[in-house]
Amino acid sequence: MRRFYSSQPLAGQSEIELDGQVVRHMIQVLRMQPGEQVHLFDGKDCYLAQLMEGNKNRALLQLLAPVIAAAPSPLTTHLGQAISKGDKMEWIIQKATELGVTEITPLYTRQGDVRLKGEREQKKHQQWQQIAISACEQSGRNDLPIIHVPQLLDDWLAQRQESMKLLLHPHGQSGELAVKEVTSVALLIGPEGGLTEAEAQAAKQQGFTGLRLGPRILRTETAPLAALTLVQHWWGDFK
Repeated sequence: MRRFYSSQPLAGQSEIELDGQVVRHMIQVLRMQPGEQVHLFDGKDCYLAQLMEGNKNRALLQLLAPVIAAAPSPLTTHLGQAISKGDKMEWIIQKATELGVTEITPLYTRQGDVRLKGEREQKKHQQWQQIAISACEQSGRNDLPIIHVPQLLDDWLAQRQESMKLLLHPHGQSGELAVKEVTSVALLIGPEGGLTEAEAQAAKQQGFTGLRLGPRILRTETAPLAALTLVQHWWGDFK
């Protein structure tokens, strides 16, 4: 069943009108016809819906019945990710969404290569949000992760209130952490050149524990996915 995101709240057996990119994909790319059914989700609920009419600008759908879907992970995860160049950041957001991440904050770090300003930062943020939506459509996830605007690392560190804070670091401890009950995790991933020693120390002063994922040093786009998989296995819904 094809899935589409609605920015409008869904409720009851009502009609809903969609426009924009989702309609262009539905009507012009997939060439859907009236009478076909889809799943619509709004970041919280999901409904079976039937296409009533549509053109390249708008689509009218009838909500038929709610769809029972898997609940979000019981583990809240906030990924602080140093912004990567090229399409690596897009790939990280897509895969982290599939792995159930709750929030992602792109970070400016001292050795990071990417600096976004003004309109360019705004456009990139919108692009990242759309990537997360598309990943939810594909993966069957109904709750959208929050994609924050980029922040300085120090500002992000100062805001952390999670019960477990992990810094992926080649000299951190390895193996499963001896903690039985964890409900929220902050994960900090540095850039391709790594965090500076001062940045790593600042994270530790804010309560972060260094964690090493095996004997090999992982790339900045690999580390968050390995870490998210592990914490979902230890405390989330991968059990």
